[in-house]
Amino acid sequence: MIVSVLLANPNEIMFHSILLQVPNVAADSLHQATGIVSPTGAIAPTGPTQDVTTPFKMLTEGGWVMIPMVVFLLIAIYFTIERLVVISKAGKVDRNFSHNIKDYILNGKVDSARELCRSQNTPVARVIEKGISRLGKPTREISEAMETTGRLEIARAEKNLHFISLIARIAPMLGFIGTIFGVIVIFRDIANSGGEVSIQNISHGLYLKMFSSAAGLSVGVLAFMMYHFLNTMVDNLSKKIERNSLEFLDVINEPGK
Repeated sequence: MIVSVLLANPNEIMFHSILLQVPNVAADSLHQATGIVSPTGAIAPTGPTQDVTTPFKMLTEGGWVMIPMVVFLLIAIYFTIERLVVISKAGKVDRNFSHNIKDYILNGKVDSARELCRSQNTPVARVIEKGISRLGKPTREISEAMETTGRLEIARAEKNLHFISLIARIAPMLGFIGTIFGVIVIFRDIANSGGEVSIQNISHGLYLKMFSSAAGLSVGVLAFMMYHFLNTMVDNLSKKIERNSLEFLDVINEPGK
């Protein structure tokens, strides 16, 4: 067998050796095209690199508008928590409060009724205390005094809610303004580049500037939801004040009183 190989034509031997090298050359070409590193580590990836955009990078590159947007978000969260605590505390009414007030009034214990109201220290109790302080006067005057006190208590509960409402209105518009300014800057750079425009740079710039609009809408929607939720709590407090006021007026207008 070895003798037959040695006696073979040298051209045929060269042809066979070339055929044996073709798979290796094809494999090396495939590795270079796909960026696969060979076992020796000599071949480096040649494919396009993709820029990784993190939320922090989007926040920092979103433009100057992101600074007031973050401030608006913190203000909305602060006032929401503050009002949530105040309104929740104001809406707590003892289940036996109206019943105890009725017993004191019918038994002529006016001072005890007033002390009970002061110990409760809630909007409902303060409105009832105002009515107790007007006992002996016409019912209409008592009702008007309690109604005025009720409006003051509701206004106190609604304190600082207008800040949340203002943020819900301004944040989306501020986000759009940031996006418009960003687009203006992009087209200014295109005009100053002398016609050398890169689609990748334009798309990347627009991508970052649109983030300001998304942030503005997100802050606005969140602030609007907070404002609506707190307004619902204020409405429930108003209903409690009105219900307890009517019960008190019914007690002082009973025929046996």
